[in-house]
Amino acid sequence: MAHFEINIDKLEMAAGKLRAISHPMRIAILELLAQDESLSVTEIYKTLDIEQATASHHLNILKNKNVLVSKRSGKKIFYSLRSNTLMEIIECINRCNEE
Repeated sequence: MAHFEINIDKLEMAAGKLRAISHPMRIAILELLAQDESLSVTEIYKTLDIEQATASHHLNILKNKNVLVSKRSGKKIFYSLRSNTLMEIIECINRCNEE
């Protein structure tokens, strides 16, 4: 049997990202950002029809787990996906539900 080394730090980071995306509203934010490369907080909360504070809360969770990146432009903050890999995972889960 081949030797398999477990990297606890890497596993914790992966679990943290999965926990971060494990909320319906955060998945909706990711799906929205997968369609548009970069959106402001205002564009996100208006499109999803949620409160600004709610959007900011979810965006901060995703940003803190390195799922999203943010860039300030004047008074606005724009968010974008760090990578499309998590969207691929979400799409895979959605396909599993179809079967």
